[in-house]
Amino acid sequence: MQYNKLPHSTLEVSKICLGTMTFGEQNTQQEAFEQLDYAVERGVNFIDTAEMYPVPPQAKTQGRTEEYIGHWLKQSGKREKVILATKVAGPRNVPYIRDNMSLDRRNIHLAIDDSLKRLQTDYVDLYQLHWPQRQTNCFGQLNYPNPDSQEEVTLIETLEALAELIKAGKVRYIGVSNETPWGVMSLLRLAEKHELPRIVSIQNPYNLLNRSFEVGLSEISHYEGVQLLAYSPLAFGCLSGKYLNGQKPSGARCSLFERFVRYFTPQGIQATEAYVNLAREHGLDPAQMALAFVNQRPFVAANIIGATNLEQLKSNIDSLDVELTDELLQGLQEIGTTYSNPCP
Repeated sequence: MQYNKLPHSTLEVSKICLGTMTFGEQNTQQEAFEQLDYAVERGVNFIDTAEMYPVPPQAKTQGRTEEYIGHWLKQSGKREKVILATKVAGPRNVPYIRDNMSLDRRNIHLAIDDSLKRLQTDYVDLYQLHWPQRQTNCFGQLNYPNPDSQEEVTLIETLEALAELIKAGKVRYIGVSNETPWGVMSLLRLAEKHELPRIVSIQNPYNLLNRSFEVGLSEISHYEGVQLLAYSPLAFGCLSGKYLNGQKPSGARCSLFERFVRYFTPQGIQATEAYVNLAREHGLDPAQMALAFVNQRPFVAANIIGATNLEQLKSNIDSLDVELTDELLQGLQEIGTTYSNPCP
């Protein structure tokens, strides 16, 4: 296993992070335990979850993922061996979590206390804002309209609330997710100006079909030391090739849940086919090639992989051993030019 120290922190995280949003929906508690045991055995020390999980989000299952992880932490006794990350949900159509989903002091304190109870721990290592308080284009929509009004909850109020969690010992470090360059730089500027905690990570989508992070955020990552925790590295599994030619594999996420359409645009499908063919020409598993590409980007601190069975999990972790030759990288570049960021 490879490990990276997140700048401006003491967290040394494994290059592969275990994503858990299938726990409680596609995976039973026993299957979750098996994944957690296997991942830790392979050297994974980084576990990512959220109060909103599992996905797709719904009231009857909300919080179940954290509960499964909490049961595993208690049973295994491995809390001190893992770096545990979770997220507080913001105002985005999930009113069943709390009556007011703003990222204000009250909601942030309620959220962390509920998460700690489910996780059966008294602290988390990394606490992330799942998405911004403000209305912004954080999920790939183009031609996004400007907001009509200012948010009632300011970034400074959110940072002050997070600072209280750190002071109370409930949180060690903070990060963001689904953020924009403006949001990241604003949070860094406010933290410096008001002597508040600095964000140490950004969790955004990043894969061969969605390279939006490279446009503005990669430069911030380089100069400010806010590295990427890459989610959806396989683009909902599309880059494995299993959905090509209209296939709907039994039990696969995009077979079960039709809401996941982000990577099924005409350009996205054509690009996926090109990447899958390239991998096979070089004798590689398409999913492992796609993961290896993410693993080797200089701004990626950790690659958040998800799996619904141990075979997938093993293959995903083994992507660390995949070598991308100069010829293969040239092929990736050519496809990336032909199908430029088809699914932002």
